[in-house]
Amino acid sequence: MKAAGRPVRARLRDRLAASDPGLLRLTAGLRTVGAIALTLAVLAALGFGITRLVTGAMAAMVATFSVRERQRAAQAVTLALGLPVALASVSLGAVLSERVVAGDAFAVVLVFCAVYGRRFGDRGTALGLIGFQLYFVSLFVGASAAELPDLWVALTVAFACSAVVRFAVVPVAPAGLLARLRQAFRARLAQLVSAQLALLDAGPDEVDKALEDVRTGTSRLHETALMIQTRLEEGTPDESAARLVQRRIADAEIAAERLGLLLLSARSAERADTLTLHLPGASAPEVGRLPGPEEATALLRRDLLALRALVLRTGAPGVAVAQMRNRLLGYRDEENLPATTPAVRDVFRAVGEAARAVMGLRIALDGPQDESDDTPATARSREELDAEDAAIDAGEETEPAELPKGLQRPTTRAAVQIAVGSTLAIVGGELLSADRWYWAVLTCWIVFLNTASTGEILVKGYRRLLGTLFGVVAGIALAALVGRHTWTAFALVLVLIFVMFYAAPLSYTLTSFFATAMLGLLYTLLHTYSWEVLVLRLEETALGAACGVVAAALVLPVRTDRRTNELLVTALERLSEVTEAAVGQLSGGPAEDLLDKARELDQALGDLRGATQPLTHPVTPLRARRATARYVVALLETCAYHARALAATAELLPAHPAIAADPRLRGAAGRTVRNIGTIAARVADEEVTAAVGTGPSIASLLGGPDGDAAARYGRITGRVLRHLERLDEAVVGLARPLGIPVAAPER
Repeated sequence: MKAAGRPVRARLRDRLAASDPGLLRLTAGLRTVGAIALTLAVLAALGFGITRLVTGAMAAMVATFSVRERQRAAQAVTLALGLPVALASVSLGAVLSERVVAGDAFAVVLVFCAVYGRRFGDRGTALGLIGFQLYFVSLFVGASAAELPDLWVALTVAFACSAVVRFAVVPVAPAGLLARLRQAFRARLAQLVSAQLALLDAGPDEVDKALEDVRTGTSRLHETALMIQTRLEEGTPDESAARLVQRRIADAEIAAERLGLLLLSARSAERADTLTLHLPGASAPEVGRLPGPEEATALLRRDLLALRALVLRTGAPGVAVAQMRNRLLGYRDEENLPATTPAVRDVFRAVGEAARAVMGLRIALDGPQDESDDTPATARSREELDAEDAAIDAGEETEPAELPKGLQRPTTRAAVQIAVGSTLAIVGGELLSADRWYWAVLTCWIVFLNTASTGEILVKGYRRLLGTLFGVVAGIALAALVGRHTWTAFALVLVLIFVMFYAAPLSYTLTSFFATAMLGLLYTLLHTYSWEVLVLRLEETALGAACGVVAAALVLPVRTDRRTNELLVTALERLSEVTEAAVGQLSGGPAEDLLDKARELDQALGDLRGATQPLTHPVTPLRARRATARYVVALLETCAYHARALAATAELLPAHPAIAADPRLRGAAGRTVRNIGTIAARVADEEVTAAVGTGPSIASLLGGPDGDAAARYGRITGRVLRHLERLDEAVVGLARPLGIPVAAPER
């Protein structure tokens, strides 16, 4: 039953799956290094010199990381189109290298087109990257018109080797990727249960770390659920199967988070909500020992271990696993709950619900299970799951959102900004060095990628400069270490490239560090290494970052406040849609595609969280704004959790025998939906003067006392009531940090 009893290989596999969901980072690193190594081998066999080897290696790297489509056929088309783009770009770079004015003008036009191409999706983005990066490569190796035939051969070999590695050596099938993501979800779910177990046993001095582990585990589980959502349609055989997996993933995620909350609430003097789980650096609530007899605590510890074993177990369950499953599912019946305090009984009840979610997940992922050892409680849970599966309907396609026109289109605005920034970078870069000016342009280009506001560009430029600073030092040390040993240097280059791509999603500063250290080795191979060159690299990087920030601030600027307000309004609109649709269905209204709406809310919240990074960065001098931004995002995450729980419960309504529609809910939740709309309107338009409304509790609006509602746990008024009340409180709580007045409750 203990994790230590599992095979070492299985435990290592789970740890790798949890640290790198879907092995996406490992795949990216292996593909890139494999393509470069194969290119070097082929070019060396053909007798090419160092300059052509460096050209081929960099071209193979660009060809590999630029192509991001998910379907193999689309990847092949983009790679095939990328070769002529690369040939044209390198050729123009070589021909224009001696024509300063024409070359600079072409660089600005190329940068504009590369960024503008992002409006055409993944393929446009990839071709833009290939065109610009290969132009940079031609300048880096000092290509000339006389060398073009050899360069064309090197580029062709690089793209061919990239294709071989992508499609034959390190292939990624959608179904296989989804299977690895599912394994990652299981591993992270088990890690979250382990963190909850540590929280159960944590003493007063250990609760801060235990709570932080629960926060981290909850966040990582949610991240993996979103990754699975984006891959479902490609990796499952049909739409019904995709929706089944989506529902079971959502059930397991919500059940695990609810278990952590109830466990924390049982240990706390005050009620816990998701704010304590999502707000980084939040002070832990005052906790004591778990109330009730020691026997209940020991029993709960045993059951959490059993729940973790159920999550990690693969294949057909044995007798011992079936017995654990049956015992945990028995907690869904009131008569099987231990004699202890109400708060601890809620935790045991949540364990039973989590076990049910895990069983549903196993059925969805592994197929039908052996039913010979089922107890009545297990059989009932299985019947509920089967009824829910039979009720799955195909979701409707949503209409694509209308895109803004002209200069208001993000890609057009960014293209204009980067063209201006690149012009400034070229002028300043040539004043620093007539031969290395392109480093400034490259940095200006990079800080605009995947950014949408002046603040985001400033933060990215700062991180690139910091990574470059330390990378220069590392490059000097590595260059001194390898000396003139060509293949040793190439081997270190491959190692640095692998680590660079493996660390890319984790830290942009680390990525810049490894990239700069790698370039130091490439300069050594080209016999152009010197202390002055690497210092110049740092100066050009600082110049390029500054030019990018200036262009973003002065040319069609998108202020961070404006960007975050737009995304905040979007998140509030998605929250309102999920809440209104879920409550409508719980009130007896028609069924809607609630899980898709919930994931749209998650995506909107993720975009907002990313856009607030400039406001929440540790170096920001605006401490009050940082605290406000963190508080607002944390409250929205609280709202999103309760909205997801409402949506998941509403999805069960058509088939679950213990849930019945309650028409009173629509009226009771109306105030919450109106308040969400009021806050969105106030954020979007400062002239709106409406106030957030307050009043009687949701339970009183249902026409019964709180105690009567809570006693109906397991039916609609019991489970949904808690989420509605917490959501209502969190929405009203959003008004204060946003400066929105709250109306006095009506008497």
